[in-house]
Amino acid sequence: MLSRFTAAATACLSLLCLFVYSSGYGQGCVAVRHMSSCTAGSSSALLQKGRFQGSAAYRYFRSDRHFVGRDEQKHRKEQHTEVINATHAIDLSVTYALSQRLNATLVLPFITNDRSSLYEHLGNGSGQRFHTQSRGLGDLRLSVSYWLLDPLEHLNGNVSIGLGVKAPTGNYRVQDDFVRPEGTQRRFVDQSIQLGDGGWATSLELQAFGRVFENGSVYANAFYMINPRNTNGVATGRRDSVEAGAIISVMSVPDQYMARAGVNYALLPGRGLSVSLGGRVEGIPARDLIGKSDGFRRPGYIVSAEPGLVYMPGKTTVAVNLPVALVRDRIRSVYDMKTGRHGDAAFADYAVYVTVSQRF
Repeated sequence: MLSRFTAAATACLSLLCLFVYSSGYGQGCVAVRHMSSCTAGSSSALLQKGRFQGSAAYRYFRSDRHFVGRDEQKHRKEQHTEVINATHAIDLSVTYALSQRLNATLVLPFITNDRSSLYEHLGNGSGQRFHTQSRGLGDLRLSVSYWLLDPLEHLNGNVSIGLGVKAPTGNYRVQDDFVRPEGTQRRFVDQSIQLGDGGWATSLELQAFGRVFENGSVYANAFYMINPRNTNGVATGRRDSVEAGAIISVMSVPDQYMARAGVNYALLPGRGLSVSLGGRVEGIPARDLIGKSDGFRRPGYIVSAEPGLVYMPGKTTVAVNLPVALVRDRIRSVYDMKTGRHGDAAFADYAVYVTVSQRF
């Protein structure tokens, strides 16, 4: 039985390690913050009953290109008025196999954000750029996932479904110093660099793989996070919030989603080296699946091409993915629809994911 399980692990773990960490959202201001629930714990692991897998997943992106709809606001960079967000995050996760088909995963994210802008401080006309920051624990997540088919009997393809809970452990009321004409003020940092959103959420997950030719397989996975809470009461401090009333005076608690699919090829099967190429879409809807969608949010989506590399020496997995943005669309928010406006958001050109996993 052990040898059969080892064969199954060799056949599909290179696909699964792509899922382990590469479901991170929001290369820029569209995502309200880094989401661990979309990163290190969003997948099943192929483990024997009673075994563990530990992972450390690193993520980086830098967003500085502004879009209204799909139209890039190139003048922002030309005039040096763009907002720049840089995020470094490490997700520590542990997966325990309750059985060969049922896994439980806990994810702890640690995040460092830096945001520089002109408009939030002395104004775009000042030409002076200042920084605000946040760092610490994000929103943790606990999930369970189940293989629909027995992994030992279906080495060439399987489907897993999952259900998760996100807890509001990340600080969603982070403050920093803002340099204003009337003097330095202590205010809440922008929604995009808050460590959490203040809401309990449920995640629905799906992943699948299937062998289609020798050394080649296809993969797919999807994720939707349902955030029932409407707003979290944190003031946005936006200058146009008085005109809009309560619509954007406080921060929204939005849903998030991701879907990805592609092909994985075992380049050197005997040495555990695989490459992959796929596509992904990720973003925030204007309206949530459950509950109201008031408050300020920057809804939109990103479509990316996603090359990847996986190396598996024994029980260790090292993986690198580089999603490169092809389409960026800042869709209209509820506020935009009510006022006839169309807000903007900053996106990154690419994101970097590196993960190291160890089975025990």
